[in-house]
Amino acid sequence: MDNLEINLERIGMVKGRQYETIISTKNEDGSKNAAPIGVICAGNNKIINRIFKGSHTLENILREREFIVNITHDPELFATSTLGNLPQDYFNEDYSIKDVKAYFKCKVKSLTEAVKQSDPVKKKGEAIVIKSEVCELIIREDTQALNRGFGYVIESLANLTRFDIVDDTQKEYYLKRFREANRVVLKVGTKEDIKAMREIKKELIKKGFEP
Repeated sequence: MDNLEINLERIGMVKGRQYETIISTKNEDGSKNAAPIGVICAGNNKIINRIFKGSHTLENILREREFIVNITHDPELFATSTLGNLPQDYFNEDYSIKDVKAYFKCKVKSLTEAVKQSDPVKKKGEAIVIKSEVCELIIREDTQALNRGFGYVIESLANLTRFDIVDDTQKEYYLKRFREANRVVLKVGTKEDIKAMREIKKELIKKGFEP
């Protein structure tokens, strides 16, 4: 569509929330690389990433000091870029991904060693927090950045409808799933997602459970 205004709210990104994206970068040999990475919106034209050391994406960002964030809901793109790398013909000349509905280009502003002792995946100091500024926003079609909180809301609602027809073991399983879903939604979900999870929690309490 256009690039008249750099405002991430135009693609549904709200300050303080995290979104699921595919980041593309240039390798040292000029080839293109892509990887699914969560992006936290830090303002109309600012984002934050936390990327583990040892990844090609981080190496490329440290070298080039720039990258592209691709906005898509295509599960094939997420799967292929997670399990390997997208074929080179999936990329445009500027290393954005073809056929995504929107993307934005970022310039790195600061790099900080991550300190997060509670991280269950990596020990502290094994990731870099990257603060960047959006220098170009391209919107080809109306779209919204993907927030995985919505999926957790739908799963929690589906499980809630089954509570009265399953045994105690399955009920406990659903409660564990709800607790995890609620944790994720509180961390990354929209205010609407959070409100929906509160309503589900109230319903579980009415049924005599402690979610």
